[in-house]
Amino acid sequence: MDSPEKKLVITLYSDDSTVRQSVIAALGKQLDKQLPPHEIKEFATAAALRLYVDSKKQVDLFILDGEAVPEGGMGVARQLKDEVFNCPPVLIITGRVQDNWLATWSKAEASVTHPIDPFTIAAKCAALLKTNSALAN
Repeated sequence: MDSPEKKLVITLYSDDSTVRQSVIAALGKQLDKQLPPHEIKEFATAAALRLYVDSKKQVDLFILDGEAVPEGGMGVARQLKDEVFNCPPVLIITGRVQDNWLATWSKAEASVTHPIDPFTIAAKCAALLKTNSALAN
């Protein structure tokens, strides 16, 4: 990397701090040597996430907890996909495999299930970011 690249920005929404911490630990500082380092912006409420998105700040990937309370990540994902022009990819964390159809309904590009497997979530996030950056170039 010749010039210092801008960091990727991953937004993470979950009302559960243990979920946020497990995702942050799984993703580390850089997902793949083909991707620049990333920073993770944490949100405990959907309202705070919306304020961030409305401020037009950089977002390269949304990770949303489908089990978040009172507002689940699937509804938030669908709203983002409907309202944000060129919405970045969304990964939903579902409560169980049987809920993956809901992630599809929410227009998310990928999903993982609780409990979070660090290798699975890291690989899916890297794939989404690579695909999205390839489209941007």
